[in-house]
Amino acid sequence: MTEELVFYTNPRSRGRIVRWMLEEVGAPYRTEYLDYGTSMKAPDYLAVNPMGKVPAIRHGERIVTEVAAICAYLADAFPQSGLAPGLADRADYYRWLFFAAGPLESAIVNRSLGFDAPPESEPRLGYGNYEITIDAMEWAVSQNEYIAGTAFTAADIVAGSQIGFGLQFGTMDKRPAFEAYWSRISDREAYRRGNEIDNAAMEAGG
Repeated sequence: MTEELVFYTNPRSRGRIVRWMLEEVGAPYRTEYLDYGTSMKAPDYLAVNPMGKVPAIRHGERIVTEVAAICAYLADAFPQSGLAPGLADRADYYRWLFFAAGPLESAIVNRSLGFDAPPESEPRLGYGNYEITIDAMEWAVSQNEYIAGTAFTAADIVAGSQIGFGLQFGTMDKRPAFEAYWSRISDREAYRRGNEIDNAAMEAGG
């Protein structure tokens, strides 16, 4: 019997990244929409994620939180989706998947909040500073068609979503390499389908 896959989210959250991943995977799943400050902080959901944040998934009895971890888990749990390279070819996949979830997101968010560490404090930050982080990401998306090589993977969903959000909301430099990469990877049926689902949920007050 197939294990139930439950997706906990809010359409105004990073859950949109996981939605895209789920639509790429193609396995059936059930969505539970949660509200900030109410159902996200309710005891039932705190048993899923003690931080009271979305997204999260429950697959059978297994719970996974954190966007990059969820995407990596789903790629391995549903290998037929082809969203993870073979074990021998995962160096770039792991590298950029977690770079996007760590240094890149931190650099973008801190800059958008008006925080730039003084140069003497940069060694204490996992990303150093905004400029070198963005330069590294530009280099990564300029090497191949996709971030981990010649095939689209979960790393493109995580890294690409950070770039897409950054371009959309003006929190990231609109460099030609970023715009070209985002244009390539967002031209996918699963991305459009996921957006339609979450946009409809927003309109319905989900």
